[in-house]
Amino acid sequence: QVQLVESGGGLVQPGGSLRLSCSASGRTSSSSTTGWFRQSAGKEREFVAAVRWSGGTTRYADSVKGRFTISRDNAKNTVYLSMNNLKPEDTAVYYCSIGSGIIVSSMTFASSYHYWGQGTQVTVSS
Repeated sequence: QVQLVESGGGLVQPGGSLRLSCSASGRTSSSSTTGWFRQSAGKEREFVAAVRWSGGTTRYADSVKGRFTISRDNAKNTVYLSMNNLKPEDTAVYYCSIGSGIIVSSMTFASSYHYWGQGTQVTVSS
């Protein structure tokens, strides 16, 4: 079992920044991949970014490239999502997830991940 706890969400004005954190505990491994997904009202959950703990390979959704950065601190079992130049359309509940043995081509699929956090709300509004 793996437990995930997200933090760092909140209300921010357009153009502002936030950093989300995802702390993992339990049976994590070096073969893990952590992904961030988001879901806004009336929409399906969508991929945002992901990082492999070993090697650091990353993937981003086109909508966040150049604005969001995913990073990891393996010693702390924590993954961060730094979000800059936030837009109203970034408003959503953000979920972190983790899985093991995920191949690079599958990093963007929610079905690849085995454990999920409870989510943290990000609201971008003036």
